[in-house]
Amino acid sequence: AALTTQTGQLGYLGPLINAETRRLASSVYLGAEYCWENYRQEEGTLRFMVNWIGFWFNIPGFTLDPTQVANDFFDSGFDVVISGIDTTEGLVVAGQRAAAGEEVWAIPYDFRGACDEAPDICLGVPYFNWAPAYLRIVQSVIDGDFQAGFEWFGPDWADLNNPETSGIGFVNGPGLSAENAALLDQFIAGLADGSINLFVGPLNYQDGSS
Repeated sequence: AALTTQTGQLGYLGPLINAETRRLASSVYLGAEYCWENYRQEEGTLRFMVNWIGFWFNIPGFTLDPTQVANDFFDSGFDVVISGIDTTEGLVVAGQRAAAGEEVWAIPYDFRGACDEAPDICLGVPYFNWAPAYLRIVQSVIDGDFQAGFEWFGPDWADLNNPETSGIGFVNGPGLSAENAALLDQFIAGLADGSINLFVGPLNYQDGSS
């Protein structure tokens, strides 16, 4: 998103608010900020706005309408909408506006095939792959050695989109340029080898204190 934006403004469609979704939104911002400053070497501030709709998908009368939220972002000068919700309204709206001649893009969420909805302006999609973890757990039950516990099933950095080994993947979208895809590969490699660590302090509060 930060590699592609022409306005320096990224909108994030947030679902409900909890610890998980705050981490996701924060990760998106920190990654975008890193790419903005280090790969594009922009001196101006990257604008990043989160609008929480209230749930993982639209519930009329209960949540904000994600279609309207996405349109509001684009009407306000944001040219990339990143989705943290499970449905594709952000991508659909971006596709409609691009078809009308606007230079906009979107990043959907959670479904590997989501870019098919509007491929030309889809920059890529992050997704989860639970199959290897489920298979391992089921097999341990069959084998009689299952033990309950917390497990972080993260990405296989050596093969991010391997369905047999990686719990988290990212598929580049057709809307991502070859140049930016190469920069994204550098970024992912830095996350993999630890040379890029986005979650470092200091933590500055709104009043300026740390």
